[in-house]
Order: sequence, then structure tokens, then C-alpha cells
Amino acid sequence: MVDDDAPVLTVSKAASLAGMHPQTLRQYDRLGLVVPRRTRGRGRRYSRRDVARLLQVQRLAQVEGINLAGIKRILDLEAHVSVLEERLSDLLMRVQEEGRVFAAGPDAGDVVVVQRGQRVRSTAMRVDLEHRAVGGGAVVLWRPSPRREG
Repeated sequence: MVDDDAPVLTVSKAASLAGMHPQTLRQYDRLGLVVPRRTRGRGRRYSRRDVARLLQVQRLAQVEGINLAGIKRILDLEAHVSVLEERLSDLLMRVQEEGRVFAAGPDAGDVVVVQRGQRVRSTAMRVDLEHRAVGGGAVVLWRPSPRREG
């Protein structure tokens, strides 16, 4: 069984599977929509996941009527969301294992561990975990309210 990320398909085979002309795949590569891996001789090699992405691009363009710049933005945002979801999942698992609270650090908003019971003195956004009786929890974000003079 071949891995979905294995770069084993030539341009012509990937184009055939996606129902596209090979020149379309080359154009999508130049635009950064679907970027295949390269062989030592600089030939393009596509994976099954690349073909699925080609089909997604085709659907967005033909069915949804989105232009290629819009499709690139959508795909980039989906990739970014996936990275953020993975990071959130890792942080939640870490909180459940260690019972710690996280806060945004002073350097570019990096996540820092804060021992339970310790206060964050920064004005940065804070992150806390609200434990529930039946498994899991929820991440709660808030910003400190401004102090009133008077």
C-alpha cells in the first residue's frame, strides 16, 4: 500500500487522475497552488494528496467560481488553521497531563507555562483551562480589563 504523501505520480498521470491537462498542473505549480516534489532531474512528482488538492482547486474554481488568487488564499488559510488546531491540541493535552495554565509571553506572544496559582502580570492575553467533571476541558481566553483611575 502506497502512502498518500509519496511522490510517485508523473505530471501526465496526476493530470489524468485529476481530469486536467498537464499544462494546468504546471501552471498551478508556478502559482503555488499545488506544489509537487521534484526528482533529481527536476521532474515533477505528485502524490495522491496532491491529486486530491488538484480536485479541490478544480471544484473551487468551476463550481464555486473562485479565482486562482482566492483559491490560493483559501488553501493557505486552511493550512494555517490545521497548524493552529494541531498546536491547540498539543497544548490541551499538555494541560491535562501537567495541570498547568498557559499565558502569552512578552516576546511575540509565545505561549509560556504558568504554574497553577501564579498570576500573570503582563497585559498580554491570558489562556486558562476550565476543567469539567467529565473528561476534557475548554480553553478560555480573555484580556485584562483596563484599570479605572479614580
